[in-house]
This record gives sequence, C-alpha cells and structure tokens, in this order.
Amino acid sequence: MRAALAALGIERLVLTVHDASFPAGPGEDVGRGTPYSRAASAFFETLSAQGFDGVQLGPQGQVTHFNPSPYDGSWLGRSHLCTALGPLVDEPGLAGLLTGEELARAVAQAPAGSDRWVDHRHAWVAIEGALRIAHRRFLAAPQRFAALETAQESFLRENDDWLAADALFDALAAEAGTDDPAAFAPFDQRLCWPSPPQRERARQRRAELQERHRERASFASFVQLLLAVQHAQLRCRLRRLPLRLYADLQVGTSLRDRFRHGDLFLPGYAMGAPPSRTNTEGQAWGYAVLDPAGLEAQPDGVAPALALFDRRLRALLDDFDGIRIDHPHGIVCPWVYRANADDALCAVRAGARLYESPHLPDLADSADHAELARHAIVAATDLTSARSTTPRWAEEWVVRLSEAQVDRYARLFERIMNQAAARGIDRSDICAEVLSTCPYPLERVLGRYGLGKVRVLQKADPDDEQDVYRTANSSPEDWVTLGTHDTPPIALTIDEWSERKRASWARYLAQRLAPDESQRSAWGDRIARDPISLRDALAADLFVGPARHVSLFFPDLLGLREIYNVPGTVGDHNWSLRVPPDIAEHSRAVGIDVAAAVAMALQARARGADGDLSALARRLAPPG
Repeated sequence: MRAALAALGIERLVLTVHDASFPAGPGEDVGRGTPYSRAASAFFETLSAQGFDGVQLGPQGQVTHFNPSPYDGSWLGRSHLCTALGPLVDEPGLAGLLTGEELARAVAQAPAGSDRWVDHRHAWVAIEGALRIAHRRFLAAPQRFAALETAQESFLRENDDWLAADALFDALAAEAGTDDPAAFAPFDQRLCWPSPPQRERARQRRAELQERHRERASFASFVQLLLAVQHAQLRCRLRRLPLRLYADLQVGTSLRDRFRHGDLFLPGYAMGAPPSRTNTEGQAWGYAVLDPAGLEAQPDGVAPALALFDRRLRALLDDFDGIRIDHPHGIVCPWVYRANADDALCAVRAGARLYESPHLPDLADSADHAELARHAIVAATDLTSARSTTPRWAEEWVVRLSEAQVDRYARLFERIMNQAAARGIDRSDICAEVLSTCPYPLERVLGRYGLGKVRVLQKADPDDEQDVYRTANSSPEDWVTLGTHDTPPIALTIDEWSERKRASWARYLAQRLAPDESQRSAWGDRIARDPISLRDALAADLFVGPARHVSLFFPDLLGLREIYNVPGTVGDHNWSLRVPPDIAEHSRAVGIDVAAAVAMALQARARGADGDLSALARRLAPPG
C-alpha cells in the first residue's frame, strides 16, 4: 500500500474519527468512545495495516450537558469524557486508580445500544463517577501512581492560567445547577473580566468560591493531568505504527471560553456562515468572534487576543503532528451578524464580512453595519464596482489587495504556520477546510502559504466540467474526500441518487478510471447498476489525482448509512454514531476496500505508463 500510494503521488491518507466514536471494547466501555482505550489501539493497528498514515480527531474540549457537539467545546483542556477507564485498572503508572470490580460495575450499567450510539448523559455520569473514585485514591497515596506524580508539578505550572479559570466556571456552574453561564448571576457572569470599580468585589467573590469548591477544582486538575498522560501514551503508540495524529482547530467558541475571555470578543456581533451554493440560507452559528482591537498591540505591548490565539495553538501543536483548520474564513475574513436579532437566520443573511465593510455611502444597507467600518482592511476601491448587485458574501466582493493588506488578513494564519514550522510540522500536515466558496482574501492567504482546499466528492456535479468539487479539478496541495462530518454517509447518499444521477456519475468515473477506452461505456453501465461498485469507484477517484492528500470519514470507510451529524441542529443523536465493535467483520462485509480502490487508481494511471503500475495493482488486488 505504501509503495502504491507513493506511485500515485499520495502524500497523506487520513481517517477522521472523533473521540466519542471510537469503538467499544470488552470490559472497558461505559457507552462512549475514546482514542485512549484498548479498543481504539486495536482500531489504530487496523488502519495502519490498511495503509493509512494519519488519524484526524475532532475537537477534544469540554462540552456542556445540553450540547454534545465537539465544535462547541472549550479551547483549552480536554473533556473528562475522553478518559479511558480501562488503563486505570492495570496500565503501568496508572494501575490501581480503579479496581477491576469498580470498572466492571460501571461497564455493566452501560445502556443497551451504546456500543453503536453514544448515550451522552449516561456517559457523563458514569465517567465522572469513576474518576471521582480515582481522584480520591490518588490523593490518598500519590506516590503509588508514578506516571501521574512525576508529571503533576510541571503540568499544573504550565496550565495554571486556564485551570484556574475553569475552576471558577465549574464552581459557578455547581452553584447555578447548570453549565450555561446565562443562568449565572449578572455579576458572576463578569468575574473573569470585571470593570475597574468591581475588581475588589470580584476578587473577594473568587476567593469565596475557591474556598467553597476547592475539592471540585482539585478534581478537575486531576482529570486534566490524567488525560495529558493518556494522550502522551497514545502518541508513543502511534509513532510505532506509524500514524500521525491530527488536531482540529475549531472556529467555534464555547460558553466556557466566552466566560473566561468575554472582554476579547467583538460586542454585538456573532460569527456564522454566509449563504453559499451548498447552503443558500447560511448558518447562524452564534459563535463569538475575536475583537480586532485585541489583535493589535496595547500600550503595554501585548495584543491580548493574539496572546489567547497563540495559547490555543501551543496547546494543540505541542500535542499533535498536524492540524485541521475548521472554517478558515472565521480567522481570515469572518462573516458576522447582529447577535441580538430576533430572527438569527434573517440576521445572518443580512450580515457582512468583518474586514470588508468600509464606509459605503452608495449602498442602501451600508448603515446597518456602520460600526464595522473601523475594522475594514479594504477600502471601497478594493471592492467590486458592481457591488450594488453583488451580495456581500460573494467571492468577488473583494477584487484587489496589496501585500500589506494580505499581511493583515494573514496575521492569525501567520501564527499557525510559524508555530507549526517551529515544531517541524510539514505543510502537508496542515489542512484548511475551505469548501465550495473561497473569498478573494482567503484565496490570497492560502496562496501565500501553499495551502489547498477540500474537495468533497459527493457534492460535485458530475456533468459540470468546471465544478470545484470534482477531483479532476483539484490541485496537488488540496485534500479530497467522499464526505465530512456535515454530510450524509456516501452509502446513504448513493441510495438516494436517482437513476439518472447514478448514470451521470458512472460516465464521469469511466472517464477517470476505465483503462480501456473501448470498454468505458460498458464499465459505466455496470457500476451505475451496482451501488457498491459505484461507491468503490468514487473511492478510487480520490487517488487518481492531482490532489496529494486523501481523507475519509469513518462512516464512509465502513459503509455505514446512519447520519453522524445534521448541521445546524442540537440533539442527543447528533455526534453520537460510533465505529461498530465488530469492526473487522463489518469492514469485510460492507466497508470500502481501500487496497482495491488504490489498485483501481493504479490501473487508471497505467494507461500510457510502464507496466510497473499494473503489476503493483495486481499485487494489491489480485484478479478475482
């Protein structure tokens, strides 16, 4: 497989699977997955044997009781739900934090079906309960747990900044009975950033909460220490396989982050996704957006929002081998809308780009976002002359930029690239999730660093030769995939295609893959009639090029038809689908045969090439 991928020019083959979706293992699972479990280790070995060289996790931050989306998790620290309980029984350095009987009781209470769908509420209670037992045992005799005791002092010193803020948030959540800060008392909502006259009162309130909830803070720090140790152990295991581990730099902000850093966010506005070809309504994410004023150096020489962004990056890049940048528009040219509007969807459609809204007296709606003019990087002369008929979200809204303007647009990307380079992280290990639309400022920033876009094949129009999602239109620096966590699984998508659409896809794939031109029509007819063959041909198309980076989302690889996430919705079923526990049998029965897909791509490339590619293809997938 590795020789075949190299022959095809494929530099990365990555599987995306979020923490909660890792498979259940016997004797250790309480209804939610984790990359730190023994079952996950076996899954990683399977992926390595199949030719994958990387695994993309989702965001790992702390979520709320009422919203399990990892993309609404906290920026710093990991969710306690990520903890693997099995190693606390017998892993060297951690053994004895739980007894076998205590783990067995927790496992026995896992709800039926939670090996296929996460039961978030049950998992929260079960994992926290087991960890409280482990915390008490550690406090009673820390010297018994060498891995934790050795790491504890430096961990607490390096992470005290956000651990203290988290402890304050957790204390207020305990007092309010909810982790929604909207329910905190008005004064408490500003404890992390009080106004000058309130600072002494805030200091007294924090001291009072710290004393009352000392054990809670100790527990939270213990869990984060435990997760840091488990993560370090995971990276050691993956290096031996070898597999790279990728982080997810989400664009979203958690309620916890807004509590910690509320003074660094732009007041009155929220970040969302503008209307686009794939979502004509736009999406009202409701995320906070960093205030541009905080990206500029203050009189003390510190740019506080930049310092926060750098802190996030250090936490991720120190612990991973690469990074996926979620919705890069959000850090280059954010789309913002009125946060207090009665109709959020209407507001997001009437929004504007934060840095592309100079004073525009020729536009009737310009007064709606007059306060954004002070943040504009562009001038009216940099915008399309047809702006009276061009929507603000259009790619052609900005038509020219100087290098100095690109510098300003790129200031956060510059931090990412510099910190990655300082750690020896290659450009091929940075994926910018740019989908169908790419505004001109973002295009310029990506071009500066040689980064590509993401081509989601199932979204392509096979009859449109110019379609941006077709892999034939990709560039070497791009990433190609069948689907993402925001799309239906490819097996379900094909089920829902009309006969005519399947035929269109078969014709496109025949042009890309069928080696013998005289047999393309028959080849296309055959796969159009067989959904499995059509799906496998779509998978093979990812490897034909020109893109050098291939990513698969786990339901697509495994042939699942259940939906992982319905964008724009919040509910228990979202973010809950898991890798089946019988992974080997399931993959053989309905999953994509990656080796066969690569062999098909080799045969397609063999046209006009030497016979080595065909020979390599036969070794991967022998006839019959």
